[in-house]
Amino acid sequence: MPQESPSQSAEDYLERIQELITEKGYARVVDIAESLGVKQASVTSMVQRLGELGYLNYEKYRGLILTDKGRSVALSVQQRHATLSRFFSLFLLSAETQRKDIEGIEHHLSRDTVDLLADLAAFFERNPAVLKDFLDEKARSSKPS
Repeated sequence: MPQESPSQSAEDYLERIQELITEKGYARVVDIAESLGVKQASVTSMVQRLGELGYLNYEKYRGLILTDKGRSVALSVQQRHATLSRFFSLFLLSAETQRKDIEGIEHHLSRDTVDLLADLAAFFERNPAVLKDFLDEKARSSKPS
């Protein structure tokens, strides 16, 4: 039986837990709740579910520890997020627009699409004149006649 992928919410939790571990060296329920803007009871429920699915373990005095499986998902989500941010930054979108758009689409794109966007970003980075032509054309076409 194929393994079920984690839900969008589970991915968000795993990503945030990984970020907290990287930033602080640990991830506690209270920190996750505060950073995601949710109640501690919601975090506890999700943490129990993620533990049952093999994505994390709770270690006394250390807090939440991602398993290799959980770390793999978290790093994949972080990479997808970074790729989208890199791509959108090329087109001079504001940080707030990027944040909202990435949050809205990051869980809905296939690996192939994310890879394509990474390749397209790399192409524009290697060919800044092409990017400039595109941005100039966009600016000209968006001005009222």
